[in-house]
Amino acid sequence: MLKLWSTPSSPDGSRVSLEERSLSTLFGSVGVPSGGASAFRRFLAFVGPGYLVSVGYMDPGNWATDLQGGARFGYQLLSVILLSNIMAVILQALSARLGIATDRDLAQSCRDYFPRPINLLLWLACELAIIACDLAEVIGAAIALQLLFGLPLLAGALVSALDAFLVLGLMGRGFRYLEAMIIALLMVIALCFAVQLVAAAPPVAAVVRGFIPTTQIVTDPKMLYIAIGIIGATVMPHNLYLHSSIVQTRAYERTPSGRREALRWATLDSTIALTLALFVNAAILIVAAAAFHGGPHSDVAELEDAFRLLSPVLGMGIASTLFAVALLAAGTNSTITGTLAGQIVMEGFVQLRMPPWARRLLTRGLAIVPVIVATVLFGDRSVGKLLMFSQVVLSMQLPFAVIPLVWFVADRKRMGTFAISLGYAAVAWIVAAIILVLNLELLYSSFAG
Repeated sequence: MLKLWSTPSSPDGSRVSLEERSLSTLFGSVGVPSGGASAFRRFLAFVGPGYLVSVGYMDPGNWATDLQGGARFGYQLLSVILLSNIMAVILQALSARLGIATDRDLAQSCRDYFPRPINLLLWLACELAIIACDLAEVIGAAIALQLLFGLPLLAGALVSALDAFLVLGLMGRGFRYLEAMIIALLMVIALCFAVQLVAAAPPVAAVVRGFIPTTQIVTDPKMLYIAIGIIGATVMPHNLYLHSSIVQTRAYERTPSGRREALRWATLDSTIALTLALFVNAAILIVAAAAFHGGPHSDVAELEDAFRLLSPVLGMGIASTLFAVALLAAGTNSTITGTLAGQIVMEGFVQLRMPPWARRLLTRGLAIVPVIVATVLFGDRSVGKLLMFSQVVLSMQLPFAVIPLVWFVADRKRMGTFAISLGYAAVAWIVAAIILVLNLELLYSSFAG
């Protein structure tokens, strides 16, 4: 028997009003089997939000950074992918904890705690991150359409705006339909790269060594730039807002025991989903390293070049097509999370409600403008640099989301018994410090030349 949502209360026992729900039309809309059901069935009810979150960790922006990292530096930056994925697992678990324990997403929690000027600053920073993420989706989808069907880049960018109707149609049918499509497309991406990975046949010893960090990553400015881009593309700031909201779509008991069970399953869900993201990101870098590093194509930086060269280099005719199909699936998937995240931060920070279609077209319109300007002024080849730059912009926004998140989940007054332990808090603050230091180093390197 499925248990439906009842009026929630926070750890201190206060009720959350109807208008204060995050994504109010979806709140508690996914039923959870009653206590008599098996643990596996109850876990399955919580499977989904983690995969929506994982989409942001393998979107077209990741492809650009992973491709350049593999082609230029071989397998060395696999350690950065692993580190960023570990950081992502920790931060997404904290995000789910905040949403489940308080019935408040990260944006709402910021609005509750910070004065209005700081909230406006945080909101604008998050909106900038969402636009940067959407920029990567526009470029990725446009390039995929060009590679598969010969559609001009500008036309592909404009066609990508129509995905708003796909998102609206799925949301109208229910959140589970949205999750099912996400998971299906993620499987397509994983399968495409599994085939390419087998064809690339990388040396196992070199791949294993790549997961061991080296000081060169920090001392080499070019490598550091791509490394920070990888972190920015992997640990997505808007995903922290997104996850703290969509975990509340489950109709779990809003009691201490019900919340603890929900937290356990939600954490397992996101950890498994992010492991899939680790595989995809590592596979992109490994394929690029095996195909291009140390050869005449080690300067490959554009997705179009990778598409053109993969089949002849790997000796498999379908390799390039699989690359483009996976790119289109990644771009399509990313549109859904961008729409939801935009709605969450706008409602959470400034309580401004906008129809999802209008919100989607506004964000996509702002993302399309830089693509049009860059293409008209500098040609199609400029979008690759624009894609890479968008990931660095994302990385620069991370502290604005990570620091408030860690601050809130460590606050026992806010979280009650769900507050993280001192040891867990220390690890979370170390993660936040690493992100902050890397961003400061990037700023220094950029201005110092």
